[in-house]
Amino acid sequence: MNKILSVFLMGIFGLISFNVTAEENNMVDKKVLVAYFSATGTTAGVADKLATVTGGDLYEIKPEQPYTMADLNWQDPQSRSSVEMNDRSSRPAIASKVEDMSKYNVIFVGFPIWWYREPSIIDTFMESYDFAGKTVVPFATSGSSGIGESGKNMQSLAPNAKVFEGKRFSASVSEEELKTWADEWL
Repeated sequence: MNKILSVFLMGIFGLISFNVTAEENNMVDKKVLVAYFSATGTTAGVADKLATVTGGDLYEIKPEQPYTMADLNWQDPQSRSSVEMNDRSSRPAIASKVEDMSKYNVIFVGFPIWWYREPSIIDTFMESYDFAGKTVVPFATSGSSGIGESGKNMQSLAPNAKVFEGKRFSASVSEEELKTWADEWL
């Protein structure tokens, strides 16, 4: 009887050990990039927290020509951001490239909401790489505006990726909330 019980318990512990190892291996297989554009620093703060909780690499999408406060004046129809957002084909240049996008499986892409969608520089980013077979998850910052159609827009720019709807966060989002949200893709 003791031998049967011992064999049974060894089998149970073996299965538990196998499941833990399989879960750990799944996490190891996921290489995460947190790429973000931040005009005023709000999105940068959320991106930094997200990279911390996911163990991901952090990459700032910096415009080749930095935005000034005048460029960001959404009330001025002639400001740079207004002109870019009114022209869906606008593609502001990015100052640097991700060194090796091929090593990432999951890419979180962060941005402030501009005119109820992602800024045009995010469109530049999405068209700059081959996202085939990758998981792309948008995250946005805004005081009140939702993420809108950003996920759908980004999916159209990376048709061979799986782009999710994403989520809007406030600047004060906790690391715990970000981890709970991000774990869905990890």
